[in-house]
Formats: sequence, C-alpha cells, structure tokens
Amino acid sequence: MKIAIAGKGGVGKTLVASGIAWTLARAGRMTIAIDADPSPNLALALGILQQESDAIVPVSEQDEWIKKKTGTAFPGVYNLNFSVADLVREFAVPTPAGAHLLVMGTVRSMGAGCTCPANSLIRNLLRHLIVDRSEAVVLDMEAGIEHLGRGTAECVEMMIVVSDANRQSLAVAGTIARMAQGAGIPRVMLLGNRIRNEQEYGMISAFAEKNSIPMLGVIPYDPAVSGAGLSGEPVLSLDGTPAFLAIEEITWTVAQVVSGNTCSRGGMT
Repeated sequence: MKIAIAGKGGVGKTLVASGIAWTLARAGRMTIAIDADPSPNLALALGILQQESDAIVPVSEQDEWIKKKTGTAFPGVYNLNFSVADLVREFAVPTPAGAHLLVMGTVRSMGAGCTCPANSLIRNLLRHLIVDRSEAVVLDMEAGIEHLGRGTAECVEMMIVVSDANRQSLAVAGTIARMAQGAGIPRVMLLGNRIRNEQEYGMISAFAEKNSIPMLGVIPYDPAVSGAGLSGEPVLSLDGTPAFLAIEEITWTVAQVVSGNTCSRGGMT
C-alpha cells in the first residue's frame, strides 16, 4: 500500500497521514511514514517528543551522505545512479505510533527538473521506498508533487487530496488533482475534512462532481482534533474520537481499493 496525502496547508493532511500510518501499524503492517512537507510536523503527530523531533536532521541536509552517494572525481559532475537501501536503515526513526518515520526536507532549487545532489538523493530514496520495498508507505506531501518523478508517481497507488469546504482549499485541491493525474498517479481521490454540516458536505460533493474527482469520504469536524492541536497532543490521543474513527474507516477503504498494484517490487532490503 503506497499512498500520498496532499492538500493546501492547514487543511489537515498531516492528521490524515499520521492517522492512516497509525491504523496500519497497529494492525500489524510494517509502515513507513514520510514527511515531505516544507514545514514538517509528522513526527509530533506520530508521538515523537518535541525535543526529539527537533533533533531529526532531514535527508536533504545529510551533507556527508549526499556527498558519499552522489560525489564523483569531477567537479560539478554528480553520480545519479546509486543504492539507497542503507539510508532507510540509517535514517528511519521509530515512533510511538508504530510506524517508522523519514523526514525528507526541502530542496530549494531553480526548476522542477533540478538534478542537484540532494534532490537526486531524495528522488532515488522515494523511488526505492515506493517501488522496491514491501512496507506500507504513507507520504505526507507539500501542495505540489515535485518530489515525485514520473516513474515513482506511477507506482503511488493513490493520492488522497485533502480539503475543507473553504473555496481556496478546494481550488488548490483541484490543481493538485490535475497535477497528480498528469503525473500518472492511477487513483486520485478527494477527502473532505472538518465537515460541520450538510451544507459543507454538499459543497465538497459538488466540487468533486464538477471536477471529476472521485470522493473518498469525509472526516467530521471534531473538537478533540482542535484541542489536540492546541495542546500538541499526538494522533494517539484521538483514539475513539469521531475524526479518528472516520480515518480508520477511510484507511481500510483505501486498502481495498489499492490492493493488487502492478508496479514491480523487490523484497525488503
């Protein structure tokens, strides 16, 4: 099960990503949660303490490893073909939620096609995780899909685009959905979050129908989620709440939909 979660900042995609990762992990699935957002907070959502989260060095800032993997004897020339299996063992952090966490970090570069060393390392690592390994992978993404090359995107089994009923959030969701479909992701679905009433449900549903984006479901507005956000409590504190029960149901719906991916994968390394 290889899924990506995207959406406008602040719509709750990290809640969804952490909730799905926790649901899979406590059901016995080996799970890797990947934080590919420029403002990473998936570690906190998965129960890692603030001090420990602050100590995590993103993959994009692991200068010695980047040099080791991509360096050549020629100045300005980078090696773009290298193994990354050891990076998973080195940098995947266990979390109280049961999933292992990888924080990718941000590569600021000119042009989406940049082949700078850090970007190459991240792309190769993502491809290895999504294409070659057997663990469940839950990818918490930024609004765009720049981290994914075409070959990797085609092996993401589903992109879940999260949005509340806000017009701006829905507009961003539509753009992300079109980008994901254009990149070759086989299933792109819209997930409504913080839905308070029938009117907001109607707005989400109408948007999905108008833009030909299948609806995955909705997560109701839940004061417990807002409270956890204010207090810094992890997703583990939301067990049994309406929002988390909805995320659990969505997780198993996704598992049924994406079973039988056709991308070739090796075993665990």
